[in-house]
Amino acid sequence: MSDLQERLDFANQAALDVQPFILEYFQNPDLEVIRKGDDSPVTVADKGAEERIRDAIAAKFPHDGILGEEFEEVPGSNSYRWVLDPIDGTKPFVRGVPLFGTLIGLERDGECVLGVSRFPGLNEVVYGAEGLGAWWVRGDGSKRRAKVSEIDSPDDALLCTANPRRWTDRAMKEAFELFNTDYRLTRGWADCYGHMLVATGRAEVMIDPVMSLWDAAALLPIVKEAGGHFVTWAGEERADGGDGISVNAKLKDDVLRRLA
Repeated sequence: MSDLQERLDFANQAALDVQPFILEYFQNPDLEVIRKGDDSPVTVADKGAEERIRDAIAAKFPHDGILGEEFEEVPGSNSYRWVLDPIDGTKPFVRGVPLFGTLIGLERDGECVLGVSRFPGLNEVVYGAEGLGAWWVRGDGSKRRAKVSEIDSPDDALLCTANPRRWTDRAMKEAFELFNTDYRLTRGWADCYGHMLVATGRAEVMIDPVMSLWDAAALLPIVKEAGGHFVTWAGEERADGGDGISVNAKLKDDVLRRLA
């Protein structure tokens, strides 16, 4: 078994193992929400889930580094670094909306090579790794290939995006309106859910105006292995560019042209 396959199997199990803990707090009326310094929400579910994943990594791969949203970085002594977002979409989570995900990404020599995006509220997972393909499992069913769609025209395409207010903050309101006019459907399915809709061929484009490394590290290898592209608004294949686009191969150029 390769190092990457071993870590992919581990990441899938770690995300599954933490799912029951997260669901204890989902739609729980007693859940306490704390505001961080940037006014974003965090809960005991976020912190507890990340602690559990960190502990599992430390026990299995003690030489790997760990970077997560909720706690300080743990430096590693080899080429691997895990990048964690225990609940991507905390705002939907605290509102009882099941479109949040647990993201476990892995870098090798600074390149994103593995990702798991599990949706505890849906009991669904999409995952992939460099050279190992991308896969989608719903419930307890068998896995199937995750593949982007072949739609090549905006007239037939579904475009997802995060909060439209973010477009205004970037002085890109006009571009958003043109997307909204020219693409067949525009929906606000944000966070990792929108990106995984692209990876599984259920949407063609997901445009995210603001992303952190832990939001994106798991997504890039999944979308790439599914035959699509994860790039910044400037067209660079990277997870630390501050924004992100998941798009099928046929519409990449159109999307980037509109954002230029």
